[in-house]
Amino acid sequence: MSPRAVALGTEGPREPGRLGEPEPGAAPRGRRLLGAHHAGRCSAGPGAACRAGRGRPGLVRSGGRGAGRAMQPAIVITEQPVSVSVPVGYSFTLRCRAEARTSLQYQWFCQRQSVCCQIPGATKQDLPITAQQTQLYTCRVNDLYRNAVFSDWVKVEVHPCVARGLLPQLWQGEPVIILNPTEQKVEAGKPLLLQCAAMGVPAPSYQWYCNGNVLEHQKKKKLWITHAKVSDSGTYLCCASNSHGEHWTNAVDVHIGSCRSEKFFATGKIALLVGNNRYQHHPNLMAPVTDVFELSVLLKQLGFQVVSLLDLNKAEMVTAVSRFLQLLGKGVYAIFYYAGHGYEHLGRNYMVPIDAPQPYAPENCISVQRILQKMQQQQTALNLILLDTCRKWYNLECALSQVQPLEPWGNIVYGYATCEDAEAYELQDGEFSSGIFMKYLKKHILQEKKVTHMLEDVLEDIGRDPLVTGKQVMEIKHTLKEARSLTDPICPLGAAVERWGCGHEPPRETVTFPCGARAELRFQHLFSNVMSVCAKLQDPPAHITDAHLMLRQPTEVDDVANLEESRPDQVESLLASVCKQEEQDCIFQLCGLQKIQVDVVLQLDLHYTQLSTKKRTCESLQKILPKSLLGQFFSQRNYAQPKYQNTPAWADPKGQQASLRTGAGHSLPSSNPSNSSSEPEENDESSLSELCSALLRAGPGQDHP
Repeated sequence: MSPRAVALGTEGPREPGRLGEPEPGAAPRGRRLLGAHHAGRCSAGPGAACRAGRGRPGLVRSGGRGAGRAMQPAIVITEQPVSVSVPVGYSFTLRCRAEARTSLQYQWFCQRQSVCCQIPGATKQDLPITAQQTQLYTCRVNDLYRNAVFSDWVKVEVHPCVARGLLPQLWQGEPVIILNPTEQKVEAGKPLLLQCAAMGVPAPSYQWYCNGNVLEHQKKKKLWITHAKVSDSGTYLCCASNSHGEHWTNAVDVHIGSCRSEKFFATGKIALLVGNNRYQHHPNLMAPVTDVFELSVLLKQLGFQVVSLLDLNKAEMVTAVSRFLQLLGKGVYAIFYYAGHGYEHLGRNYMVPIDAPQPYAPENCISVQRILQKMQQQQTALNLILLDTCRKWYNLECALSQVQPLEPWGNIVYGYATCEDAEAYELQDGEFSSGIFMKYLKKHILQEKKVTHMLEDVLEDIGRDPLVTGKQVMEIKHTLKEARSLTDPICPLGAAVERWGCGHEPPRETVTFPCGARAELRFQHLFSNVMSVCAKLQDPPAHITDAHLMLRQPTEVDDVANLEESRPDQVESLLASVCKQEEQDCIFQLCGLQKIQVDVVLQLDLHYTQLSTKKRTCESLQKILPKSLLGQFFSQRNYAQPKYQNTPAWADPKGQQASLRTGAGHSLPSSNPSNSSSEPEENDESSLSELCSALLRAGPGQDHP
């Protein structure tokens, strides 16, 4: 109906119950009813608008006669009722306010099960309600001249089953999540449905997110994707908000793809391996170097990103654990392996750093159980702790420490190299020593079976070894409720950040000496804190003969001291075995990378004889290795690939022509760590992250690239 067709009645106001009742099943928004010609039931359905315009009030002429005069609103709704989402039995009030030139009359209607009816006695501006069932409501407002307008339809959503105590005692209507979405595993091309629900007054609006990004068209309680794609994999959550605030659902993972057919899988696999060999105040060990190296090789075959570290003091061990925890996330398979001196005291296991005094106490060591508690907080799917250490306790006068219980999540496996109050042994066979535990673990770890069953095979083999009969028996403790295996496939989340495991190695480089000879440089990480720089001479030019390469540190570099004793002998043997297929002219080993505080300068010398003059000559090039590259795992930002193109290139040092100098590469120079007086006692169950922060502030070699 056109606004110019408005008929002004001369009769008095009709009864509210007879004037413009909504049609059953209809939900008119602002539907106007004008004059006697329009009395009766409205014809607009829920959300519909009359031809005169959605939500327009009744109109009257501004005065005088003449059909062309401007029309003025007869009734204006100034406050619309609002939808609510409340528990059953909750009392609240729907409000409607309007203005007009005459007095106004109100009548509330409700609709349930497609039947619209007038609410008897509901003739006031406010409608008190005690929630019983979900219904739609609207209010009709009419004046004395048979003009009428309907408010917006609003929904009163009633939740019959709400857990006691879920609502705050003094609830002000802010959103309260009552239904969280659940993890989904969906085949590509199949539909994906996520649901959530929240209570609130007004009823909350919804916004879905995936991997932190807003999903513009997902603004309802239900997220529906008709044909899911692999790119839809990720972490989803929803924000429910109203005028009182906002509340977020739990984040859930959605996996789209072939992993649907796999019973168990990991979102990632991360392993931290620590081997302590060279102790300052205790007998040295031989096997941890080989054990850590061999285990890292096997775990990489299983898809693990491995961080392997040798000879750490307490501050460095705490820092390594802190970085390790940062790499973990929901659904990850996490392995922590330690080989070195250790002990057990009243159910708590301790690892002994290389700088622990004699005798040591809990405050000088690292608690394994504390690490495991932090691993659990990352919502990992599997936590495997492998302790290749003794479990005897020698310091009887030390104070007891308290053990906090772990969460009962059913994802923990302990593999002890030996039983309680017993020692773990190693086979010392010169360069290739090995622990008894690792001797048999590496035999079975690649098996496609439940982790605990794999460890049982290791236990049985150790039990049959005559060398340790009556001395060492492996022990297994676990709460693993699912048949998870280390061979399970990896199904990463769609937008998961690439996690960084072992140190990234710079690419190979080819350098050219002034005489035209060329040499290839290779950088290889045997461990995450041990790097080897290898040099090999390419085909020399025809005018030189008897050419030899040598890698060393320049003698004029005084701020870094060589500590040959910091390099375990077994590292050289491992390096020789790794590089045996490719013969190298010279190798320079950098050990203890976590201790580096300055850039390291290496010098490559080429000694040769000129055929024309028979003169022996030496040419040199220098290379600067940035500390940020060498100590990546201990730096604050360790996830990004280093920008090698920004590192200085090889350069000719002064005095290019030099006399013949001999020497071999030695270990990376290191500095002694400072001691922090603010370290808490082991009995203090404060957060490990706080301890890490304190040690990072006090410890050496912390780089912030």
